[in-house]
Amino acid sequence: MMTIGVGGKTIEQGLAKLQNMTLGIKAISIVEYKQRLLRAKQFMHEKNIEALFITSGSNLLYFTGISLRCSERLTGAILSNKGQIIYIVPHFELDSFNEHVLIKGHISTWQEHEDPIELVISNINDDSSTNNHYSLSNKSKVNIALCGTCSFTITSKFIQKYPLYNFVCADEITVACRQIKSITEITIMQRVMDMTLSVHEAVASILYEGISSEKVESFINEAHKKVGAKGSYFCLVLFAEASALPHGIRGSQKLKINDMVLIDTGCKFLDYTSDITRSYVFGTPNEIQKQAWNAEKSAQKAAFNAAQVSNSCEYVDHQARIKLAEYGFSNEYDLPGLPHRTGHGIGIDIHESPYLVRGDKTLLTPGMCFSNEPTICIPGKFGIRLEDHFYMTEAGPKWFTLPSESINNPFNF
Repeated sequence: MMTIGVGGKTIEQGLAKLQNMTLGIKAISIVEYKQRLLRAKQFMHEKNIEALFITSGSNLLYFTGISLRCSERLTGAILSNKGQIIYIVPHFELDSFNEHVLIKGHISTWQEHEDPIELVISNINDDSSTNNHYSLSNKSKVNIALCGTCSFTITSKFIQKYPLYNFVCADEITVACRQIKSITEITIMQRVMDMTLSVHEAVASILYEGISSEKVESFINEAHKKVGAKGSYFCLVLFAEASALPHGIRGSQKLKINDMVLIDTGCKFLDYTSDITRSYVFGTPNEIQKQAWNAEKSAQKAAFNAAQVSNSCEYVDHQARIKLAEYGFSNEYDLPGLPHRTGHGIGIDIHESPYLVRGDKTLLTPGMCFSNEPTICIPGKFGIRLEDHFYMTEAGPKWFTLPSESINNPFNF
């Protein structure tokens, strides 16, 4: 007997059941971006940080709404704990940069032959070019926080060229801000998770014996477009023995009857990321598959129940491993068992701090968002990952998407 919801539909039928799901959700407002900058300034004041330099990438996007990829040309923003924001931009990209700006500030540019690091420091140290700059010239040792995504090359140049400054990692500011999600962020994340869960249901319905993993990936990409995304942000499709490898194998696979299927995928919507995994059998599950699937579900539930306010991240991971040990798997990181962390933070980046892993003593706080995916890997046989996400409230964790009911009914039909 075929697993409920798996197989039986054509690709056309699978796509036809999907519709745009992006309507009615508001993007992050300028007001919220300004609130984020104010919060960063509060942390800077508490930690005696005079200036924060944010490079292009997800931190710049989080604080300013400017979406630019990192490159060898230094681009970013300076935030002082007193003045307005100052943007550092390659001169030839000024016009296009202006198209991205939501939060107004001074824009300082550098030519191709100039050193942008000098420009960053001069803007921090010199208040003559604009009244909103401030002077640090009378201070012997000023704390400047550099974005955690700065390359070693960039960071070392700051340190070597300006020894009178004390450069620190900005993670203590940026991570502290980003790990607590607002109501608007959680609303966006709820919708993007719902979008990908709908895609999961659709792709399960179009599976057939002999379908290739590439064809499944292509369908998932088109399905994500159908629900309103630009396509898949990432996609992992694994059959049978390959499902025991958490990040997959190279090359194509063909689906066979009674294979374990593991599909891990997500998309982007309003800059936020989904990341959901479903595991089920194409056909009729055998007893070993059932036992392992039930162990995975129990570990996921144990992690969820352990995720209470003021418990530590590592405690959640530990409780998942205790549950796996009850089913005969390792309670460490050995195989067969769970070789990686139980979960990760999520938001703009698919993997964000903090992490549900041994050694992360961060205390769970309302607004934190996590994946819950205590994967079971049985080398040479199969693997199972049930991945859903939850967010923390004062009353405890709440699911973004409800976990699978059973191996026979993975989509709760």
